[in-house]
Amino acid sequence: MSKHILLVHDLAGYGKVSLSAMMPVLSHMGHHLYTLPTALVSNTLDYGKFYIQETTEYMRQSLKVWAELGFSFDVVSTGMILSAEQAALVSDFCEQSAKEGALVFVDPIMGDEGKLYNGVGEETVAHMRKMVAVADCIVPNYTEAAYLADMPYHEDMTEEEARALTIRLHEMGAKSVVVTSAKVDGENCVVGYDGTEGEFFRIPFDLIPVRFVGTGDIFAAVMLGRLVDGVPLQESTHRAMDAVRTMIDRNRDKEDKYLGIPIETCLEVLDE
Repeated sequence: MSKHILLVHDLAGYGKVSLSAMMPVLSHMGHHLYTLPTALVSNTLDYGKFYIQETTEYMRQSLKVWAELGFSFDVVSTGMILSAEQAALVSDFCEQSAKEGALVFVDPIMGDEGKLYNGVGEETVAHMRKMVAVADCIVPNYTEAAYLADMPYHEDMTEEEARALTIRLHEMGAKSVVVTSAKVDGENCVVGYDGTEGEFFRIPFDLIPVRFVGTGDIFAAVMLGRLVDGVPLQESTHRAMDAVRTMIDRNRDKEDKYLGIPIETCLEVLDE
């Protein structure tokens, strides 16, 4: 059944990342999409030169007008946040949307490889924790999960440490948790906690020696689409992983990987 999904993510003018990667996926899956861009970005950041226009005031005014017009959404999905001020605005909106019955899906983009990105401070992390508290599902990478849970970051976790991390995030309010880019007992994994079933899970994967930008956005979109269609969390995660892997394999010989995967040419993968 089609859902009305609001995507609170950034928009790149050049490159298949964030909104440009997520919208084709979710549209193909039959959902109605709406957008609240957190930033306008000239191109994907990997090119080394870029321009970013933050849109906090636009967001504030748009949300005000939408409230006056009585607009509402079945699902709110959040991604890159550019400032503590913006994080406060989005976390308040998520909290209100959850009270009104919307599902809240949070991809707390803050860091990688054990470190926060430049410009992301503790105030932003604190607002992200507020989003976690009302989220139906969160999809942090391991670095972001460790910061949100205020737990130590290790290059390699034991399964008990991975389980404790996901349960800690669940106890903070997230109904379900999926942590990407984790290494558990020397094995690359996605780990998660399904709050509906009360179960921890671990899905290993083999790294493909190719790096495309935007694959995390595709993963999040496929998983979100499956979840709102009623597919259980572990199966949704597995199917998202399989879809991304197939798309990477199909496009691994593309020269400009900073452009991302040409998602519109791969959408039939979602029908498998």
